[in-house]
Amino acid sequence: MLITIKDLKNFEVPQSAADVRDASTYVEDVKEAFLNPTIAQGHTLPWPKTQDNIRFRPGEVSLWMGINGHGKSMMTSHVMLDFLFQGATVCIASFEMKPAATLRRMTRQALGFANPTEQFIEQFHGWLEGKLWLYDQQGTVNPNELLKVIAYCASKGIDHFVVDSLMKCVKNEDDYNGQKEFVDKVTAMARDFGIHIHLIHHSRKLADETQVPGKYDSKGSGSITDQVDQCFSIWRNKKKEQRIARGEEDDGVDALLVCDKNRHGEWEGRIGLFFDSEGQFYGETERWRANYTDRIDKQCQQLQNSLTNVVNFSARSK
Repeated sequence: MLITIKDLKNFEVPQSAADVRDASTYVEDVKEAFLNPTIAQGHTLPWPKTQDNIRFRPGEVSLWMGINGHGKSMMTSHVMLDFLFQGATVCIASFEMKPAATLRRMTRQALGFANPTEQFIEQFHGWLEGKLWLYDQQGTVNPNELLKVIAYCASKGIDHFVVDSLMKCVKNEDDYNGQKEFVDKVTAMARDFGIHIHLIHHSRKLADETQVPGKYDSKGSGSITDQVDQCFSIWRNKKKEQRIARGEEDDGVDALLVCDKNRHGEWEGRIGLFFDSEGQFYGETERWRANYTDRIDKQCQQLQNSLTNVVNFSARSK
């Protein structure tokens, strides 16, 4: 029960009175915010045209949303791989895919081709040691146990934790209060433990798959998108796929990544991407494959020369 107006008129000084501070006490914090803005901090997406606009900082939560079958898990796998190349540490909790399936896809994304050599697989997984972890649990998960796992990972210095998917953490789709409470706990954990948590979530059914979902199309409680720091929608251009299957030409994009909530940044908008089915990754243009594999080679060379040699060997052996 809330305090009454009568009680408020006869109030005592609250314990939290010390938290009411004069604005001038924050001058150094504000100067620091201008000199080192948070938008310039954190890890970036794989695509250069996004890197001045979107960052993934400690203490925040990002929601990755989309229609079933539109590539949410595939795109976030590509993003996490790029975070690893940037020096981040990641844990993926996929309740819909076994760890071997998750790693198989990431191996293809790292190489850029469908058929890696055994040598590449071994070298790549050797390079992943100490960088990537997987929570081996499929099906519905106990939300309290998952929160404990996230806390454990944060205590070990992991930078990013992926929850795939949110609906596996709350038993009933219509349990809006349960969803609100869980996301509230996740945002508090991210802030208090200094870890970035990524929630993969389904959008509600739209009129058809040609419609691009946005933050208001989140399945379940509207408080999910209210509480997170960033909201992304992933949309696959099924109409283009159908035209190409009929032998017709279509120069439209293969996918859209829509950012329609960016709490600590000024930019929101749509990013057009092209899908490479061979490597299971997304590029900025249809010719991005060469640039992507070049970039992978350079990053691997910086991080571990032996992996670069295997990448080059595997690419030549195709």
